Amino acid sequence: MPRELVLRVMPMPADANANGDIFGGWIMAQVDLAGSVLPSRVSRGRVTTVAVNEFVFKQPVSVGDLLSFYAQVTRIGRTSITVHVEVIAERNPADPQVVKVTEANLTYVAIDREGKPRPFAEAQAQA
Repeated sequence: MPRELVLRVMPMPADANANGDIFGGWIMAQVDLAGSVLPSRVSRGRVTTVAVNEFVFKQPVSVGDLLSFYAQVTRIGRTSITVHVEVIAERNPADPQVVKVTEANLTYVAIDREGKPRPFAEAQAQA
């Protein structure tokens, strides 16, 4: 699957720490939301995060940066999907810069109504 834009968001002052940078936890939450888009689509139903395999902060994020989250499915198993998410910041409108600020690999599992793992084949059959 190709890389796909799944989320765009601009952090606000309430998302910043005492240094004026955006909290890493806020960025992690946004990455988790962005990462779940493709697995939800592929599974045609509920998914849950089961692992954050790797998370790398490359540069700080500032209030006013426009963040674009790109996701790509890297592996599909029987009940799980691994997704690579890259976060690109567009900053400083007076002198525009585009930089990769974060990237992560996350694994999601398709779940049924009771929260139990379910194979993707079931998702296809229910559609």
